[in-house]
Amino acid sequence: MLSDLVPLVAIIFGTGIPLSIPIIWICLNYRKRRRLMELSHAERMAAIERGMEVPPLPLELIDGRSTRRRSSLLPGLVWFFIGLAMVAGSLSSGEELPVVFGLVPLGIGLAYLIYHAVEGRHVEARQQEQEARERAERNGRYSQGPATL
Repeated sequence: MLSDLVPLVAIIFGTGIPLSIPIIWICLNYRKRRRLMELSHAERMAAIERGMEVPPLPLELIDGRSTRRRSSLLPGLVWFFIGLAMVAGSLSSGEELPVVFGLVPLGIGLAYLIYHAVEGRHVEARQQEQEARERAERNGRYSQGPATL
């Protein structure tokens, strides 16, 4: 009786848990975007009631992507040190472990770090310049006071 339930439970948990993770992520992301949309709507309505210029919609609401800057330095350091730890662990252990498995994350980390050194700083500088321009534009536009109709 109990031995008949083991395969059934294994199939349910084996397929149910991996499928539930993306579903939970989608639901939580939807709730977050809906809450941001509600807050943005309330802000826009308050601006309209006061006769102010309506602020533009945030990009997160339009395309669902985050406007957070992404750097290649942190993932490069993480991959590099994971690979370094795997190589050092395989070399220091008395057992015959292949060092090749540690060289893969080490190479990925080095690629991220080289990219950050060569191109990543230019990309980050351009992003900071663009954000500074947008801030200056917003401050200039909103410092004019209420819009006249």
